[in-house]
Amino acid sequence: MANILYLVHRLPYPPNKGDKVRSFNLLKHLLKNHSVYLGTFIDDPDDAQHLPILRDMCADLHVAKLNARTAKIRSLNGLLAGDPLTLRYYRDAGLQTWIDQTLKLRAIDAIVIFCSAMAQYVDRRQRLPVLIDFVDVDSAKWSQYAEKHRWPLSWIYRREGRLLLNYERLIAARSTRSFFVTEAETSLFANQAPECQVKLEAMCNGVDAEFFAVDPARQTPFPAGKIPIVFTGAMDYWPNIDAVSWFAKETLPLLLKQNPAICFYIVGRAPTPEVQALANEHVVVTGTVADVRPYLQHAACVVAPLRVARGIQNKILEAMAMACAVITTRDCARVVDAEEGNELLAATTPEEFSNQVAQLLDDPAQVRRIGEKARTRVMERYSWEAHMGRIDRYLPTQART
Repeated sequence: MANILYLVHRLPYPPNKGDKVRSFNLLKHLLKNHSVYLGTFIDDPDDAQHLPILRDMCADLHVAKLNARTAKIRSLNGLLAGDPLTLRYYRDAGLQTWIDQTLKLRAIDAIVIFCSAMAQYVDRRQRLPVLIDFVDVDSAKWSQYAEKHRWPLSWIYRREGRLLLNYERLIAARSTRSFFVTEAETSLFANQAPECQVKLEAMCNGVDAEFFAVDPARQTPFPAGKIPIVFTGAMDYWPNIDAVSWFAKETLPLLLKQNPAICFYIVGRAPTPEVQALANEHVVVTGTVADVRPYLQHAACVVAPLRVARGIQNKILEAMAMACAVITTRDCARVVDAEEGNELLAATTPEEFSNQVAQLLDDPAQVRRIGEKARTRVMERYSWEAHMGRIDRYLPTQART
């Protein structure tokens, strides 16, 4: 059993959004054979109730509070200093002190970093094995944002993409191993950072297929007479905001012409004013729900029209595990190990999304067939334990003596 310092940019519990699902399952995997010292941020006050669970799991825990408003102001100082704004957003003196003391007083054997921003807390002179789970190429995400926004945001996002890529290359070169969620993301970074290519590896996402399973006793949350089309995800995350806004404004009107009983359900925490403004008689914005599974199980179909997205989306895997017929964009579909047309559906334009949904609504047998095959694919291919195990070969098997 080794001692692992694990640094995460957001409290990895409860696993109720994409990055937290992955960071929590990595934590669970590390705890099977090691003692974990967890340093992280908390950005949702509601998550504070779960801190005792993490304290019981970990050898030690330090949680820094992250106020989004203050962090944004702090990050803007990076414009003057020439730093990536992301680093200043996640900068905290108290967390740095705890990390320094932990490395000094505890016999730490390796450092695991989740999200590139947390690498700033590790001294470049550190001689321990350092493993980074980048998850996605964040710099590429910011560059995509720039294409979707007007000046001055386009300039800020383009600048962030450029500076963050320089930083990602630097920390990847210094680290023992760097992981990305898909082979496509790994190849993308390898092309942008060829000097790091031999240190890169894909470590895929997974899904808890036992938790995300159909239960005949689970009641529907939808009123009678509605045909529910469902999207799930954190609704303060810009790619999700863009996805539901685009679908509600461009695709839903086409569907309503065919069937006015259709209702688009946007299911997820912290909906922004932009998302809330979408609500009407045909669009329901739920906000936080106690359990997303009833919405998935009783959906007519699930859509994930993400136009700006990196890597495999947990929302897609979870819906597939729930035996849902899922329609997503082709960029999202191509990174999922599933047969397009039989286990997962893909579309690009509003018309294509509308046609795919309409065909499903006209053929319940096809919905069941696709859903059954989707769940089978998830159970065969997407085990968290199998994927997280890729990190083991780079970790010490026992503590230093």
